[in-house]
Amino acid sequence: MKLKQLVKLVLINIYHNKVRTLLTTLGVIVGTATIFLVVAIGAGGEAQVNEQYSKLNVGTILISPAQRGKVKDPLTKKDAELIQESDNVTMAFPLLSGSGQIKYAGYANTGPYNGIMPGFQEMNHLVTRSGRLLDDDDDTNHNRCAVVGYEFASVYTDGDPDGIVGNSIEINTRRFEVVGLLERTGDTGSRTSIDDGVFIPISSAERFLLGSRANPIIYALAKDLKSVQPAIADITNALNQSHRLGGADQFRITDAGSRLVSAQETARTMSLLLLSIAIVVLIVSGIGIMNVMFVTVKERTREIGTLKAIGAKRSEILSQFLAEAVVISLVGGILGSVIGFVTIPLLKFFELPALPTVNGVLLGLLFSIVTGVFFGFYPAWKAAELNPIEALRYE
Repeated sequence: MKLKQLVKLVLINIYHNKVRTLLTTLGVIVGTATIFLVVAIGAGGEAQVNEQYSKLNVGTILISPAQRGKVKDPLTKKDAELIQESDNVTMAFPLLSGSGQIKYAGYANTGPYNGIMPGFQEMNHLVTRSGRLLDDDDDTNHNRCAVVGYEFASVYTDGDPDGIVGNSIEINTRRFEVVGLLERTGDTGSRTSIDDGVFIPISSAERFLLGSRANPIIYALAKDLKSVQPAIADITNALNQSHRLGGADQFRITDAGSRLVSAQETARTMSLLLLSIAIVVLIVSGIGIMNVMFVTVKERTREIGTLKAIGAKRSEILSQFLAEAVVISLVGGILGSVIGFVTIPLLKFFELPALPTVNGVLLGLLFSIVTGVFFGFYPAWKAAELNPIEALRYE
């Protein structure tokens, strides 16, 4: 039997059992659509994680006290200078955090502020929407100036954030001129919130707000991702030398790269879990295909006997029924992929990240075809093995 004849015969049989074929393909449609969406959600989640962490250099290392509250042996600027001496570190600087009453144009609230060095802005890829960033002169001259985050400015200006630049805010009755408004960054995965933040020179924070005994945390930047672990070892050694009271054990050293890898692994684990569920759906649908194919073989037993009586080979009977199972599953796979594409905008409407990929389509179609071949083979083989005389006598 030629391929053209085989396809024509399969299509005729499917056409005469349209409703049953449609019901049989439902499981394959659901399974394929699920696989497509799982791959899309996994790709979307991974892209979202990468986007978030692209705003925070993956070589960033944060050194902070291991316990909250009053610290007996705090970090100092000297620690940052020692860390800076490491060959594996490109920059290291302290950051001071405080909280107080912040006023602007009659609006007052209690919130956090941060004393930073200009390197903090470079490390976090901060860009101004208007105005300028803090520079070395601001820190050297103890300038009472500030750069504010987009959400902070939106709240304090009642939805007109650009108007805050050039005006002054009060932090615990001290006036600071707002010299820059930052672009909105979203969640950067950093400990310090950028969008809600108020950033002033660290020297000004010490002199006017927090005093020289304030407890800083230290940000360090490794040369590259491979240098992160050697840099952490150097930082540990430096803290052990400079802190007699427990050494580095009293501090927590974390790096953004590890959090990125952990977040990516979590996203992949969730994708594998959902993919497993989709495969179970396909297996169930495959059992449905097998059941329908057995019924088809029973119904067409006399037809099989006739075909064998006029000279049809076993391989031709096997091919015909196997092709029918594969076509059913392939049609289900194509419909499932189309439904998956149509569903993507709905997922985005519910703010669920999803990124359609060619791999998702290919994986869905591959599983649908494998399902048809695997579960359609045994009924097809049973049909091919029928005795022609017994088949012709079948009622």
